[in-house]
Amino acid sequence: MSGRLVRAIVPSGPPLRIFVDGAEVTACAGESVLVAVLAVRDALRRHEFSNEARAGFCLMGACQDCWMWLADHQRVRACTTIVTHGMRILTNAPAGFDA
Repeated sequence: MSGRLVRAIVPSGPPLRIFVDGAEVTACAGESVLVAVLAVRDALRRHEFSNEARAGFCLMGACQDCWMWLADHQRVRACTTIVTHGMRILTNAPAGFDA
């Protein structure tokens, strides 16, 4: 599976196993959730109101475009959150999520 992001430099960190919407994905140590997801998918998530595909905007944590969720219902910014081994990422708000 390939996404819209192409890594310009070969990652030096060890590969990590993460899960995006339940699907196992290989990420690299030290990279952000945004990089890990866009390396294998065409979009981070769907916009809450228009269902438009979103891939982040400012890429530095200043806007609100790359919010994602973890399986424990924690909401994170994909551009500033570093992946960890076994991380479970959700592209849509989990059931029962209170905004």
